[in-house]
Amino acid sequence: MSHNPVFVAIDTPRVEDAAALVGRLLPHVGGVKLGLEFFCANGPAGVAMIAQLGLPVFLDLKLHDIPNTVAGALRSLAGLAPAIVTVHATGGPAMLAAARAAAPAATKVVAVTVLTSLDDEDLAAAGVAGGAAAQVLRLAGVVRGAGLDGVVASPHETAAVRAAWPEATIVVPGVRPAGSAIGDQKRVMTPRQALDAGASVLVIGRPITGADDPAAAAAAIVRELV
Repeated sequence: MSHNPVFVAIDTPRVEDAAALVGRLLPHVGGVKLGLEFFCANGPAGVAMIAQLGLPVFLDLKLHDIPNTVAGALRSLAGLAPAIVTVHATGGPAMLAAARAAAPAATKVVAVTVLTSLDDEDLAAAGVAGGAAAQVLRLAGVVRGAGLDGVVASPHETAAVRAAWPEATIVVPGVRPAGSAIGDQKRVMTPRQALDAGASVLVIGRPITGADDPAAAAAAIVRELV
């Protein structure tokens, strides 16, 4: 393991609490994932405050709109220089290409394929036939064709995406250490399993942030991966 692939998902809306937690985790994680709850509460200024602590920031906003709007949003975020930013793969090739063109060159733009809270039954209810695995591979092909850097996929699709797209950045949520509660995730694996399947980045939230000692929990996870 040449770098630490663990990005801790910070879900608290209070920037002071987030900064304190990140400060404790600095030696143990490879980056920080900030999502919609944090961004809606604190905006770009909150993201900048966390970024100043020194860890790469994964800005998980899952942008999904017409191409011009998504491109404008990414230009607005450029000053934050996120390491990774997300859009939705189902936005289509034009939106995906516009997102990549508008983002800073150093920012990896990755597209969410199928949310890890969904299973095959959920997809069928939404009119998507063939199940999650097939849908993820279909969308990964669209994302690759649009020139993006990679995808967000559950651990269960990671090996297939890695085989089809060897150079992709594959961001993997739904990662739970053995014995952890799975929460609202439906398609999960342990960190070691996900890394072995080909994950580039492991997104881990509550097993670290909800632990009595978050730093020790993060350190234990990373030890499993060496």
